[in-house]
Amino acid sequence: MKLGMLVRLRVCVWGLICLTVLSGCLGNEAQNNIQESGTPSMPAAATGSGGGLAPARDKIKIGFSMDTFQEERWLKDRDLFKEAVEAIGAEVEIMVANGDEAKQNSQAETLIGQGVDILVVVPHNAEATAAIVKKAHSVGIKVLAYDRLIKNSEIDMYVSFDNEKVGELQAQAITKLVPKGKYVYIGGADTDNNAHLFKKGVFNVLQPLIDSGDITVVYDQWSKDWKPANALVNMEAALKANDNRIDAVIAANDATAGSVIQALAAQGLAGKIPVAGQDAELAGVQRIVEGTQTMTVYKPIRALAETAAALAVKMAMGEKVIADSKVNNGKIEVPSVLLSPIAVDKLNVDETIIADGFHSREDVYRNVKK
Repeated sequence: MKLGMLVRLRVCVWGLICLTVLSGCLGNEAQNNIQESGTPSMPAAATGSGGGLAPARDKIKIGFSMDTFQEERWLKDRDLFKEAVEAIGAEVEIMVANGDEAKQNSQAETLIGQGVDILVVVPHNAEATAAIVKKAHSVGIKVLAYDRLIKNSEIDMYVSFDNEKVGELQAQAITKLVPKGKYVYIGGADTDNNAHLFKKGVFNVLQPLIDSGDITVVYDQWSKDWKPANALVNMEAALKANDNRIDAVIAANDATAGSVIQALAAQGLAGKIPVAGQDAELAGVQRIVEGTQTMTVYKPIRALAETAAALAVKMAMGEKVIADSKVNNGKIEVPSVLLSPIAVDKLNVDETIIADGFHSREDVYRNVKK
C-alpha cells in the first residue's frame, strides 16, 4: 500500500472519531494511544473567573488560545480544529495573540471568564503559559496543550506529533546526502519547547558523526520568535563566518528554511547546498520541487486537529481519558498523544502531501517550468 493511501486512511479514521466521540467510541489508531474509564456524563456547569456559574449552554464550548498565524500551517490548524469541533456538535471560541506573550495571557483570561468548558492552548512561551494553566484550574477548567508543550504546569493533556522524531527525520535525510562536512543549524524560538525537541532530534543523529569527526557544526543559533528575518540574519552570519564554505543546513521549520535559502541565493549557492525544513508549508514544498530545498517534514494536521477536538470534548464532558504516552514538562508526567510525522522530498511529495489534499498539485508545481 502506498504511503499516501496510508496517510489518507489515517485522516479518514480521525474523521470517524470526531463523529462518534460523543457516544464514547474511539477507533483504530486512537485505541492504541487512548484508554477511557467510567461512563459518559453530561458536562458540569462551568464557572467564570469570579467563581460563579456561567450561563447554561446546550453545547460544549471550547476556548482555543493560539500563539500566531505567522506561519501558514497555523491557519490550517485553526480551520481544521474548528471544523472538527463543530462536526462533533460543540462550539469553539478562537483567539490569536500574534506572538505576544502578554496578549495571550490576557486572551486566555477572557476565555476563562466566558466560562468555557475546556481551554486548548498553543503556547507562545512554554514557561510563561503555566500561569494560564493555574488560572484555568483555579476555576475548574481543564487545559489541553495543542502541538506545543506547556512547561512546569499541571496540564491535563498534550496532543502533538513526535517532535523529536521530526528533527531525526531532518538529520537522517541530510546526512544521507552529506555524511561529512560543515553543518549549520538554524533553530526556532528558544521559548518554544518544540524548537528544543526538534533540535534534540537533529543532534540525536548528528552527535555520533560529530564525535567521529565526520561532521562539524560551524554555526548553531536560535531564531527569536520564529521570525524569518531573524533566521536570515543568522544564516548571513553563518556564511560570513565560514567564507561561504558550508556543506549542509538544517532549519527548524520551512519559514526559517526560506530565509536560509534567501541568504544562499544572495551568494549564488541556492540549490547547491542541501537544506532541510519542516511543516510542509506551500512555499517550502514549492522550493523542494524547484530544487532549492531538499526536504520537509509533513505532519498531517487534520489528524492532530481532529484528535485534539475529540479529546477536548470528552474531557469537557467529564469523561476520564488516559493516554498511554507521557511527556515530562518539568513538573509532571503529562498524559500525551503523539502522532507520527513523515519525511517528504521531491520523490514522494505527490503520494503524500498532494495525495492527501494538503496542497494541490497545481499550487505545488506552479513555479516549475513544464
